[in-house]
Amino acid sequence: MRVAIAGAGLAGLSCAKYLVDAGHTPIVLESRDVLGGKVAAWKDEDGDWYETGLHIFFGAYPNVLQLFKELNIEDRLQWKEHTMIFNQPTAPGTYSRFDFPDIPAPINGVTAILRNNDMLTWGEKIRFGLGLIPAMIKGQNYVEEMDKYSFSEWLKKQNVPPRVEKEVFIAMAKALNFIDPDEISATVVLTALNRFLQERYGSKMAFLDGAPPERLCQPMVDHVTEQGGQVRMKAPLKEIVLNEDNMVKHFVIRGLDGAPDEILTADLYVSAMPVDPLKVILPQPWKQMDYFKKLDGLEGVPVINLHMWFDRKLTDVDHLLFSRSPLLSVYADMSNTCREYENPDRSMLELVLAPAKDWITKSDEEIIAATMLEIEKLFPDHFVGDDPAKLLKYKVVKTPRSVYKATPGRQACRPTQTTPISNFYLTGDYTMQRYLASMEGAVLSGKLTAQAIASAHPNSAAPAPGQKSLQTTTA
Repeated sequence: MRVAIAGAGLAGLSCAKYLVDAGHTPIVLESRDVLGGKVAAWKDEDGDWYETGLHIFFGAYPNVLQLFKELNIEDRLQWKEHTMIFNQPTAPGTYSRFDFPDIPAPINGVTAILRNNDMLTWGEKIRFGLGLIPAMIKGQNYVEEMDKYSFSEWLKKQNVPPRVEKEVFIAMAKALNFIDPDEISATVVLTALNRFLQERYGSKMAFLDGAPPERLCQPMVDHVTEQGGQVRMKAPLKEIVLNEDNMVKHFVIRGLDGAPDEILTADLYVSAMPVDPLKVILPQPWKQMDYFKKLDGLEGVPVINLHMWFDRKLTDVDHLLFSRSPLLSVYADMSNTCREYENPDRSMLELVLAPAKDWITKSDEEIIAATMLEIEKLFPDHFVGDDPAKLLKYKVVKTPRSVYKATPGRQACRPTQTTPISNFYLTGDYTMQRYLASMEGAVLSGKLTAQAIASAHPNSAAPAPGQKSLQTTTA
């Protein structure tokens, strides 16, 4: 089958990759001149990279890890020590760690929690552990049912002390969905906790060794094109044109720089766009269908990613850090964590500002000024005396609509990859799959969409040597 896919983010490229593996011919259309969607990155005038987000790969990402293996790029993942590191606001410049010993789960996770005496008392740890028992015993069905509560509400329901939320889960909620525990669905946090606690290396983290468009997305493009597929840049989808029976007749690609619009016909069509632009471009007859009406309950959350280059080393920590700042979420010194960004003499901090709803319309200068005040608290020793650290340059990347905002009740709004329109499919991390809004969710959704297409339209040709099956990898 000839399959037109609108969007060259991880979901669209993953879908294309698994379609060519099944013997089909995808044509991927990307509106911009950069691959990756929510993992896009660019080079500045000095040749330094700046990214859409701070992208972390977890051991609990089986489909992403399988994709790296199939593309033979596993060596591009730079695995870090199995720990979680939190700043201590009451003692600026110091850290509190949850170190996971190399023993089976969940004993390693329980040990990591029990060993940490900086953030929680023994009584708080015990009450939190007791509160988690239903999620661990009843599994994903229970976790899905908890979507009716915010995580704050769930903690209260389980009689978990309020300080547990303040000390640990404000930081975790902002890292997972860029919002606070009183907004985020309990399902999101419990899903992450289940994976982290039930898999030996579930919470172990890796950084990519360079920019995602080159080090992850381009290998997928090469794989697709080598097997006869296409990936077209600067080819924005303008309109989905329908036949009288509401099936897709063709895509209209907007002509750029004075070029005429182009009609693209295919056997099947896939939207790999984020949910917000998809809702705008949906044909009017489809908007009346219950399946597509559900999408009105989903919208992207604003995110701001900051890159700040300093004239000296601020830290030698080679890991992700949870800032526990009211302004910032997670951050890392990319000159330590990423091979391509390595610099032994200077720091490049990449930081996520969250929640960003009150900041997305502010100027870059206002955002950086506020962030500098927080950085001075994170690294107090470097901003005192006669020769304080100097900010050499910065980049602010605003995404007004990023991953879907996972507030309570959103699970019911997430669509399946198969739509009521027999020649039109959806893919994207907002579609229904168990890993929610994440890189794993995007890759898994692309695989599930390809799986649905391959099942509905089996290719009689046997897979070529080296082609992979469409089996979904689960933890």
